[in-house]
Amino acid sequence: MPLPAGGRAQRTLLRDQAFRALRHAIVDGTLRPGERLVDVELCAWLGVSRTPVREAIARLEQIGLVTVRPGSSTTVSPLDVRTAIEAQAVAAAMHELAAREAVPLLGEDHLSAMTEANERFRRALLATDPDAAIAADDAFHQVLVAVCGNRRVVSVLDEVTPLLRRMERARFSSLTGRASVAQHARIVELARAGDADAAARANRENWLTLRPE
Repeated sequence: MPLPAGGRAQRTLLRDQAFRALRHAIVDGTLRPGERLVDVELCAWLGVSRTPVREAIARLEQIGLVTVRPGSSTTVSPLDVRTAIEAQAVAAAMHELAAREAVPLLGEDHLSAMTEANERFRRALLATDPDAAIAADDAFHQVLVAVCGNRRVVSVLDEVTPLLRRMERARFSSLTGRASVAQHARIVELARAGDADAAARANRENWLTLRPE
């Protein structure tokens, strides 16, 4: 049947674009904890109407990145230790599951990609470059998440990971994250040996070392 131009698909696309842009700005520190979010300014920055912005903010509130006070203000949520600990526990469990399911399916190309990502991670830490460190850490763990092919794992991690990224930024801005380099190498070693259970436990422990301050 004939369909009208635009419609819900376009609206959803704009909402998702606004959500991703705002989430990234919060995670990378462009929008700092406590900063007030003004609809008019956000609309101008993102180049969208108020509806996608409000829908994006509702999603950000749901995952804990913004605080909405009806009739008053919308602000970037403060770094909350309890929220971070909860998100950390969930992320660790999901990455444990991803490793357990992925290891039997890994090829040498996957292991090489993880090793290369870990080397980029090491260099980024030495250069005190948190953006590069986070990108390399993402690339390392994404190999296991992608290979495991579990869409529920992807969905849950998409929700909880941004809550940890602000905490990681502080940790990876110094050399306190150096232990993760050795932990990553151990995960690759266990995966290459085909020990899915041990690799899964090591992956979980790696995420649990990201202790909130």
